[in-house]
Amino acid sequence: MLTIESLTHLGLGRASDGQSLLPRVLPGEEVDVAQDGTVRIVTPSSDRVAPPCRHFKSCGGCAMQHASDEFVAGWKQEIVEKALTARGLSTEFRPVATSPAQSRRRAKLSGRRTKKGAMIGFHAKGSDTLVEVPGCKLLSPALMASFPALEALTLLACSRKGEIDLTVTETDHGPDILVETDKELTAQLRIELPQLANQYGLSRLEWNDEPVVTINPPSQDFGGTTVVPPPGAFLQATRHGEESLLAAVEEITAKATRIIDLFAGCGTFTLPLAKRSEVHAVEGEAAMLKALDRGWREGFQLRRVTTETRDLFRRPLEADELRKFDAAVIDPPRAGAEAQIATLAKSDIKTIAMVSCNPVTFARDAQALVAAGFAMPWVQVVDQFRWSPHTEVVAPFTR
Repeated sequence: MLTIESLTHLGLGRASDGQSLLPRVLPGEEVDVAQDGTVRIVTPSSDRVAPPCRHFKSCGGCAMQHASDEFVAGWKQEIVEKALTARGLSTEFRPVATSPAQSRRRAKLSGRRTKKGAMIGFHAKGSDTLVEVPGCKLLSPALMASFPALEALTLLACSRKGEIDLTVTETDHGPDILVETDKELTAQLRIELPQLANQYGLSRLEWNDEPVVTINPPSQDFGGTTVVPPPGAFLQATRHGEESLLAAVEEITAKATRIIDLFAGCGTFTLPLAKRSEVHAVEGEAAMLKALDRGWREGFQLRRVTTETRDLFRRPLEADELRKFDAAVIDPPRAGAEAQIATLAKSDIKTIAMVSCNPVTFARDAQALVAAGFAMPWVQVVDQFRWSPHTEVVAPFTR
């Protein structure tokens, strides 16, 4: 018999034998492990709950449905605390903002043909096995309603033994779907796919990197401004998560009149902030900035927004370029923004709102700013990747 001593940042239980890492267990539980690796819970934790989704044991999409919401929130905050402690940092934590079930508005699913038709789902953990998820508790009702369209696309796009990727995004005018497949876009498919898109009420359909049809603009609302992102563009995973992050960013930058938004994407923060401040949006992907700029030009009662296409990893804005701004918003990819943080630390900017999806790189970048004289008065964890090990963080840095 083994006792689970703690959880890793991936949600695996460290057992008392000092070697085993076990899935779907909780600290303090006593377990038996059979020779085939099957784990039997002998003494359950008081934080253990019945998984809300019937696919939990087979599907690899979720890792923590066996734990209470309170436990998961505390565990995710602890992950961030440990990352900061490792860098010699500590701060106050605001309550964790957890997105509700069935609120994911964007997902990457897999499709495979079967003898009877097609199946859509997620892979089992660490496996090529595809698991159908008709009762998924993670995806929004709108995404679940798109499954018949995804199955029809799989029949057209997938070989007998192959598999395709389907990125589907909920929009104001129906699903926006990106198909990634080895199959070429033939003349016959150019006829069949628009018919399919009409039949299933899709807003837009893209085949690999090639647009097939746009029936209605796949628009998103960013603080009251409508934007049509390019296919596959970054979008916060849930509306609740986006609103929680935006509320924090707006609070942090409330006194700023000129803001620079670094890694701006399609304008998640830029356009809502433009209601009261001038904003300069910097992003490496020109297509996303083009969508942002068009949204601003067609928006209502927004301050001046300018855009700049720039690789912030290879060519971060220097301190002299940052001099004209009194606040910065930075929301980098998982790798963080070490080079850009270094120039922010040397600049005259007095307020920074940092958003991160990686506690480790967040702590590294936070350490650099604190060493340069910034204070980090609080941190908030935003759990928009419910039941997964992923953790989002937002924090202010002030001189």
